[in-house]
Order: sequence, then C-alpha cells, then structure tokens
Amino acid sequence: MACAALVTLSLLTSCKDEPDKYEVTNGTPTIRYIRPVDIAISDSLLTGAYMDNNICIVGENLRSITKMFFNDQEAKLVPSLITDNTMIVTVPGKIPGEVFNKIFMINNANDTTTYDFKVLVPGPTINNMSNEWAQEGEQATIYGNYFVDDPNIPLTLTINGRNINIDDFDISHMTFTIPSGLSEGPVEIATVYGKIKAKFNYRDTRGMLFNDFGNYDAGDASTGLTNHGWHAQQIISDENSLDGSYLMLGDCDLEDGSWTDSYTSFEYWPGDWDGTFTGVNSRLSDLVSFADFANMALKFEVNIPSSNPWTNLSMQCIFSGDAQVTLPTANNTFFNGTDYPRALWTPWRTTGSYDTGGKWVTVTIPISNFKYKNDGTVAGTPLTSSNFTGLTLFIWSGVTSGTTCHPIIRIDNIRAVAY
Repeated sequence: MACAALVTLSLLTSCKDEPDKYEVTNGTPTIRYIRPVDIAISDSLLTGAYMDNNICIVGENLRSITKMFFNDQEAKLVPSLITDNTMIVTVPGKIPGEVFNKIFMINNANDTTTYDFKVLVPGPTINNMSNEWAQEGEQATIYGNYFVDDPNIPLTLTINGRNINIDDFDISHMTFTIPSGLSEGPVEIATVYGKIKAKFNYRDTRGMLFNDFGNYDAGDASTGLTNHGWHAQQIISDENSLDGSYLMLGDCDLEDGSWTDSYTSFEYWPGDWDGTFTGVNSRLSDLVSFADFANMALKFEVNIPSSNPWTNLSMQCIFSGDAQVTLPTANNTFFNGTDYPRALWTPWRTTGSYDTGGKWVTVTIPISNFKYKNDGTVAGTPLTSSNFTGLTLFIWSGVTSGTTCHPIIRIDNIRAVAY
C-alpha cells in the first residue's frame, strides 16, 4: 500500500513539475511591434514582410493565440517558438486570395484581434523555357514562380517587345503558342508585383558554338563549326530539324561498359595541321568569352523519339583546352579514366528511361557542374579559363543501369551562355 501511494504521488508530482510546458492562456493578445528574426538587425521594425520569411512578433499574452492568419492565409504556429512576449512565425507562402493588410489572431474564446501588417508578394521569377527555339505554331512553357494575374494589372508576357497571348498558367508555369513572325529577343513577364527579364532570349544566338554543323543553313547566325576530331557523326537536315542541320548521336546499342565512339562521340578539337586556329578551325574561346565561366551554362536543344529512349550510360560533356587536345594532338587519354573534370548528363536516371516524345526541348547544364570524373566521382582538379577551346560529347561510362537501349539523340544549337 505504501509503495502504491508512493508511485501515485511520484506520478502526480512529475505531471505538475513541468514549469516550461506550453499552455494556452486566457484573454486576448497584444502586438507592440514586429521585427526581423536576425539579431543583427533586430532593432528594425517591420510593417510588412515577404512570403515564407520568418518574423518576430513582440507583445503581451501571445500564448493566448490559437490561430493566426495573414490576410486569408493561416500561419503555422510552433509552440516552442512562442512565449508570452515573443513569437517567431513564418509568413505563409501562398498568395492571399483576399488582401486586408492585416494579421488576424484568434484566441480560445474565438475572439479575433487584428494588427496592421502587409504580406509582400515577390515579383515574378523565370527559371527556364521548355524549348527556347520553339517554332511558329508550337506550344512552349515558361517555368518560374509568382505568375500572378490581377484584374487591374493583368499578367503579361512579352518576347522581343511583342505581347504574347497566354494559353494557360498557374503560379509556377505559363503555356503559350509561338505566333508567326516572332524573332529573337528578350523574354519578359510582368505582374502587379513587378517585372522580370529572363537571362535567356527566345531563339538565343548569343554564345552560339554549333548550330548548322558546317552546312551554313542557320542563316546569319551560322558558325560553320562541325565534327573536328576523330569521328564524323551524322549531320542531318530532315523533317525532324529544329533550325537547319542537327547532330545525331546513338542509333546503336548501349549497355554497361559500351565504348561506341563511332556512333556516340562528337569532338570539336581546334586547330589545323598547319598550326592555324582560324575559321572552321577556331578555338571556341575565340567565338565566346569564357572569362566568367563560373556563371555560365552549356545549353542545347535535344530531340529523342519515344521509339528509341535512352536508359543507360551518361553523356560526358567535356570542355578542353589546347593543353588537353587539338586536332594535331588528337587523343582520348585526357578524359579516359583521368581526374579531368566534366559534366555527366544522365536525364534517364530519375525515371529509368528518357525521351522527349520526338519534340525539341532545351537542356541547361551549369558549368559549375563540370566537376566529375568519367565514373561520376568528384574530380580533384577544377576547370580554369584556359579549358574552353574544344568540346567533346561522348555517351560512355558514368551512371549505368544494366539495361540495353538503342537511343536516337538529336542535338542542335550548342551554346555557352550566362546563367
């Protein structure tokens, strides 16, 4: 009996002995001011904050709050971040349906207290476009965030200064049809909250390296550069063309360990046998400045039919300098099993298979991703500004899947651009 009483007393004592236990208080809250969470700028007072930002509310009886709304969006309350006098809360990340410019605080008695505060919505952002070289009559999609339509200030898309009709949109994407006569130019999106210009242009010819593959059928933008190494990969102009001729890799079986360079290796190694580096023998760095290569990306359009998906091996994307390879010093030892950095493009890795349904799509590979050895481990040496005179694209090694595939990979408009 004494033991039972002792246990009961112990349990009662332990239940009551929780001085820091969170408890909702009675009454109504009062907000004195709102400040940033960062202690370095905590003496700054806020009258508004951007969505998804943390703020610190200072006042009295803040533990009486059971629910909080910024306009019509409910905030998540974290008890461990609430005291009687301070509360750290994240401004909801969803754009309000109705704007009151107020915080609504509800207590246990279901009474509501308000405080004037603005939720600031960022201007639009643009991440990428499904096909930067989409042709007349084709649908294209721009991906980003904060694509907001307002009855007084509608959401707008302009390309090269021309207003484009938007077929469909939500907060993070917009789809539109390319009108006739649309030419190269900047892509801009405007909302009631601001305006943004994409880093890329529609039909971007800036930083162009290969777009006609020696056939000069890309108009004034032709560079004339093409196969310039050991292998003469197929250069094709047909009903699948995006803009004149394109490069084709593959159309062969690929499996773990395959070395099919006759079908899957495109090389551009500069220079001629007489020692010149001009015209179609030029260094790529003579066409495009790579001075700020850390803030650049390799881009190209790709078209893979659903009948010939890609399911094994990686595309080794290898920029090289004269010290690694030129046409007169042609070799593959600089990248084969060495510490030389390159990017591995493996779009099938997530789903096990990749194709574009026979449509052209834009691929973006930041040059900051050119940091791997052929097997996918991190290379020990970084690229420098001297490593951009040549380019090799070779489907080999990297990620393997144990499958056999027979991909057809069409490539056009290889370029190096700001990113």
